[in-house]
Amino acid sequence: MQNEKSFWKNPGKNCGACGLNLCSEFEKCLNSGEKEPEDCPFYTSGTNDFAGCKTAENMVFTGYDVLKKPYDFVIHPLKDEPSARKIVLPFRPDLTEKMEIKKGDIVLGRPQGAGCPVQHVLSVIDADFITGVITSHVISPFVARENPEKIKDIRAYHIIGFEGIAQTINSEPEFGRRQRFLPGFCMMNLGHTGVVNLLVQKKSGLHVRVEDIRIL
Repeated sequence: MQNEKSFWKNPGKNCGACGLNLCSEFEKCLNSGEKEPEDCPFYTSGTNDFAGCKTAENMVFTGYDVLKKPYDFVIHPLKDEPSARKIVLPFRPDLTEKMEIKKGDIVLGRPQGAGCPVQHVLSVIDADFITGVITSHVISPFVARENPEKIKDIRAYHIIGFEGIAQTINSEPEFGRRQRFLPGFCMMNLGHTGVVNLLVQKKSGLHVRVEDIRIL
């Protein structure tokens, strides 16, 4: 009988509930014996036959979100990145320049414009002082708790777009079309809608960018 550790699969949520910042860190600790599968909130052992964890094969990417609405595709991270890129605009765009937000900073805020109730912690990739637009990765809340002095709290922001590698579930991304999709790291498993404005086939998969984000 296989060791149950071999059944755990990286859910890619980076939620921090296991006490680590990234799922990849948990995987290393699991392999070294420092963590057990049960330490991951997305793992369920179920019966003696082992039900497995909530992965693409059995739960997370079923094609239906938490509201039982279908979505067309999932957006995963670009190669060697921790999560899909999230592009945001503070309710006060001048804060990007006023707070001197730059690459490597940690930004805290809630996507209030889209109606999402979850506060997010963002690691900045790029910040434009002219437009106020911030490109980022969603990271674990533990990063904010461990480094409170580094936090730049913008309170509320609009979601401008997402960018990453698309996994087709019900329908392929189609340029210029508004479609329902799921950010692969979304802890609420809540479908979003957006207009596909970039499609590039790469070795790592279909590179997609979706903008004009609305949760409908």
